[in-house]
Amino acid sequence: MSHSRREFISASGKAIIGAGMLSSLPWELIAKAKSRVSQNDKINLGVIGINGMGWADTKSIMKIPEVNLMAICDVDENVINKRVAELKEGNIKVTTYTDYRKLLENKDIDIVIIGTPDHWHCLQMIDACAAGKDVYVEKPVGNSIAECDAMIAAQKRYNKAVQAGQWQRSMPHFVDALNFLQSGKLGQIRTVKAWAYQGWMKDIPAKPDSPTPPGVNYDMWLGPAPKRPFNENRFHFNFRWFWDYAGGLMTDWGVHLIDYVLLGMKAPLPKSVYASGGKYAYPNGGNETPDTLATTYDFGNFTMIWEHAQGISNGNYGKDHGMAYIGNNGTLVLHRGGWEVIPDEKRMEAVPYQPNKGSGLDAHTQNFINAVKSRKFDELTCPITEGAHVAKVCQMGNISYKTGMILHWDEQKKKFREEEANKHLGVKYHNGYAIPKV
Repeated sequence: MSHSRREFISASGKAIIGAGMLSSLPWELIAKAKSRVSQNDKINLGVIGINGMGWADTKSIMKIPEVNLMAICDVDENVINKRVAELKEGNIKVTTYTDYRKLLENKDIDIVIIGTPDHWHCLQMIDACAAGKDVYVEKPVGNSIAECDAMIAAQKRYNKAVQAGQWQRSMPHFVDALNFLQSGKLGQIRTVKAWAYQGWMKDIPAKPDSPTPPGVNYDMWLGPAPKRPFNENRFHFNFRWFWDYAGGLMTDWGVHLIDYVLLGMKAPLPKSVYASGGKYAYPNGGNETPDTLATTYDFGNFTMIWEHAQGISNGNYGKDHGMAYIGNNGTLVLHRGGWEVIPDEKRMEAVPYQPNKGSGLDAHTQNFINAVKSRKFDELTCPITEGAHVAKVCQMGNISYKTGMILHWDEQKKKFREEEANKHLGVKYHNGYAIPKV
């Protein structure tokens, strides 16, 4: 690629991103920018799971001129039809699939976004790498510790770019806050808190099983999960509240917020973990995962406390989500809106509120494409190894909750000292599926 070509791509990308979020950006403008890119410079994209974050990721990455959306896949044809109609606004035509394996057989596709429910991430990421695709996989990358290990092994074997969708890492103010944290001005940090108080996540009333909606390939939606009758509560967004498919708020928001705790503290896996909570707010609700949870992690040189609650918005420091690095000299409070430093008495100067500037998701997808082109995977903002690290920490919290035990991790043996807990390191696959051996 020539120097002038690189300049054009950079300038075009900045022009599109500067126009604002894609939800308010005409598809026609996207198509016009892409029409200037030669066929040889295009990076062909296929998307697996186009409802929710899968589509948000697609809209973000499509702002990059050289990315060409070639195919979309979803088990719900109703969602496919909705996306096809939306894409027609920009005269963007795509091939559609309901079976992701057929999409991966398309040799013209270079990169894949995986935006499916959590229980599918591992299989689809490994299959995509084996098919020669670079992958952007949504968080949490794995639905078990064993899956996380398998995904790391697959990336190494197939030598593909794999970015985890933890886009907070690319938010400019998160980077600034981390730089301040590592300056040492806070003094020794002994405790870090992270929390998600999600007032908008209300009760899910229990519903009876029902026939599968027309246009939905329910067997493909279940995949490796246990065979169960269709229930509206388990489908689309609410899948995250059922153990068959996900890990509740711990793995939904926890992977974002705990990730920055681990990154800021340069923390390995914890020495011990203890989780306590339950369905306190909505005991008769339709969800399985706890709506209230407090989890304490001991890393040897600091303690992390994770809290989550559905139906409550008034979290720590008056924020519904965030993290607080509590040092001897002051406390750095960080969330998606911005960050500030609250001094302890007169031991340091306060840092006034620093608001967020820029789209973390846009920067994250751009970082992925940069690595795809350069093949310098160490430049990924959140490679699969990092995504797997925080996913494991979150899974440890859920395992403690399920067993009701204080758990101790043996890093040499890669398992817990408590044998009961080791039964939860992996997840049983059903319906003829198995984690590929890599």
